[in-house]
Amino acid sequence: MTEELLSLPVPTVPAGERGVAWLRANVVRFSNGAEHVRRRALTTKLIENVTTLDELARALGLPGSLDDIARIAPCYQPHEPITAEADAAVERLAGSHDEETAARIGLLVQAWAATHALAKNLEAGDPAPPVPITRRATSNGVIEVSLENHPFGFGAHACPGRELGIRIAKNMAFRAMHRQDEPLVLPNAWDYTSAAALHAAGFKAIGTTSLGVAATHGIPDGMGLAGAQATALAALLKDLPCPVTVDLESGFGQDPAELVAGLDAAGVNLEDGRPHGLAAPEEQALIISRVKERAPGVFLNARIDTHWHGVAIEETEERARRYVDAGADGIFVPGLTEPRDIEKLARLAPLNVLAQQRTPKELGNLGVKRISTGSLLFRAALRHAVATAEAVRDGEPVGKVFGCAEVQELI
Repeated sequence: MTEELLSLPVPTVPAGERGVAWLRANVVRFSNGAEHVRRRALTTKLIENVTTLDELARALGLPGSLDDIARIAPCYQPHEPITAEADAAVERLAGSHDEETAARIGLLVQAWAATHALAKNLEAGDPAPPVPITRRATSNGVIEVSLENHPFGFGAHACPGRELGIRIAKNMAFRAMHRQDEPLVLPNAWDYTSAAALHAAGFKAIGTTSLGVAATHGIPDGMGLAGAQATALAALLKDLPCPVTVDLESGFGQDPAELVAGLDAAGVNLEDGRPHGLAAPEEQALIISRVKERAPGVFLNARIDTHWHGVAIEETEERARRYVDAGADGIFVPGLTEPRDIEKLARLAPLNVLAQQRTPKELGNLGVKRISTGSLLFRAALRHAVATAEAVRDGEPVGKVFGCAEVQELI
């Protein structure tokens, strides 16, 4: 029934020559029939591989326009009143009053509204659609139709920018999760089902573990050999309804900037460890700056492997400063447990540490913004699998496990 209602025409809007009224009257969102088909062809020329609204605005020929877009968005829907500020904002952006201009402005307005709403829901772990209802015209007047099961519309009026909007919203939400009072507890998955199960358990974002991914495929970790497997998993996880961050080791011997730009992920881990030591800090800083130029919306967590190599905290801090100056959004120091060192590094950027004896609240009080499980969950699952097999062999009770139907439901 909902799909039938969503297939009805959208309510017509009055003609307008300037401001928001002109914009409404010339965009695909509020048109039907041949006009809708023609305008949709303009709108569907979406820009690929953008990771922020700023990038989208530049690609649409509207650089620096997001403040004006934010003024227009609350008045865009025909049932909302138009403010003088919104009209003035449209005129500043329009230049000429043709359909292509309206398509570019309308696309950015819709992207702005949808991504902000969806990002807010993702931050809260709320599965609600970014826009809860839409309106359709019937012989008895205009009705409201729920978008609960079709969050980006259905049929002729389905949103053409769905994938782009979801990607930007996940990027926005993941970044915001590093600014909350309580640290983000980030579990690390090694395949699709482990990630889906963790999301179903209520975790708002999921990471991957390089050891888990490599070991699952019989490949040693940290040697740069599991790139195909890591990127294949990232491609599977892009459709999870939450932000995902991907462990890329040191880039698997590829150009990290191109590698990150080609992923549909909200974040990445890039480490300065190499198979036989540490990269020079200036080399790693250059890699970070190139990645951020290519994919500015992706949260780059700069992993510093000094603790694994017994290097003093002073060099760790110096590397952290270099990486943050180069554009890193966060820093990750595996093995960091000393409170004074944690507090010192937490002043530089959102700090990520591995799960340890301290509670999330205790680590948050030290300034930590993210707690990763690393390979812990994979190793625990491996141990539990062996223990379960041993219990079967020895005639002992088997602990609680997922049912077959529960696993099917996750997939």
